[in-house]
Amino acid sequence: MRARQLLERNQVLFIVWAVAASFGCYFCMYAFRKPFSAGLYQGLELGDVSYKAVLIISQVAGYTLSKFAGIKIISELQHRMRIPFIISLIFIAEVALLLFGIVPFPYNFIFLFINGLPLGMVYGVVFSFLEGRRFTEMLAMGLNISVVVASGILKTTYIELHQLLPFVSEFWMPALMGLLFLPLFLVFVWMLSVLPDPTSEDIRLRTERQPMTRVDKRHVMREYGLPVICLVACYASLVVVRDFRDNFTIEIWNEIDANWSSSVLSTTEMITGIIVLIVVGALALVRDNLTGFRLTNLILLSGMCMTGFGTFLYAHGLISGFYWMLLVGMGMFLAYTVLQSVVFERMIALFRIRANAGYFVYTCESIGYLGSVGLLLYKEFFMKTISWSTVLMEFAYIQFGCGVLLLAISNIYFERQRRRSMVEKNTPVFTAL
Repeated sequence: MRARQLLERNQVLFIVWAVAASFGCYFCMYAFRKPFSAGLYQGLELGDVSYKAVLIISQVAGYTLSKFAGIKIISELQHRMRIPFIISLIFIAEVALLLFGIVPFPYNFIFLFINGLPLGMVYGVVFSFLEGRRFTEMLAMGLNISVVVASGILKTTYIELHQLLPFVSEFWMPALMGLLFLPLFLVFVWMLSVLPDPTSEDIRLRTERQPMTRVDKRHVMREYGLPVICLVACYASLVVVRDFRDNFTIEIWNEIDANWSSSVLSTTEMITGIIVLIVVGALALVRDNLTGFRLTNLILLSGMCMTGFGTFLYAHGLISGFYWMLLVGMGMFLAYTVLQSVVFERMIALFRIRANAGYFVYTCESIGYLGSVGLLLYKEFFMKTISWSTVLMEFAYIQFGCGVLLLAISNIYFERQRRRSMVEKNTPVFTAL
């Protein structure tokens, strides 16, 4: 294919193409997932629970099951099946949104559960095209930036479009948003499909990434179970806080700034996205895997500290609500993005593990979204009188404290494992530093 040959010959074009393809593909996926949460569904309840909370819990529940399924499906997915698989995932999600519009309240919430079931595996398919390359961090910039900016931009688009088309109900708007972005999604999937395979130099630097077997998974958990569990728990805490902030951002802004405008959703996320883009992209310039692994952990720690200290400053009236939301978002996305797309990538390369990043990421995300569902249910039944912003503050503190502790434990283990490996190979430890 001519496009693939051009990409093989021109490294700069390959990087730009991969960044654009991954960004566009995952950005469009968000059009099928997030815009519905910009609706308020005022006055609607199911039992004693607001209908918007029911809808969010339903979709996140489906998304969570998708992550558990992804531990097996994504880690074992054959390369030739990636394109038909990702297209089928999006078509299932859009059909579910159409049925969400057709079936009347209060029975249509089940279709947001079905909508979430396929969408949780899209990330793993997209990232499988990027991992295991010497420039993976740079290639993943598009994917990372879409995670940060897509939700805010698409919610702003939803609000503006709904104002232009007031006759379209909140139940039909999600399907309309999906249909608008479906053609673009297919274009970006084609762009992914023509990416050339990793080169021999990529494999030498980052190891070959192949579908995992049960034996591979057992071996990984036997050797690295403790730090992986710590990183899973750390990741889960990030997902809980990030998802809560994202799902109820409208309600939080209503509490902290009565005069806010919809453009602030895009502004905070764009600023965050640019910073995350620069920091994560710069990691691709670090060729040494040990240095890269340590830097990713330092950035992860910095992100969690930013979330905790930003919340502390806002709670004591030292910064405005705008800067609080910016710092919380920036800290969470910085830590979340690095842990999701870089830490495991470098870990596999450093310790020469027979694995792929999808296995670790989906193990993390399955637990993370399970925690997200738990927080939503806990808020609805036990914190009903507490404001959305207060809940975010409390869990930001919890995430900061637990995250730092878990990160410290995992790094101590990894350092001991590295030193033991050096001793077994009769290599002086200082030569690896």
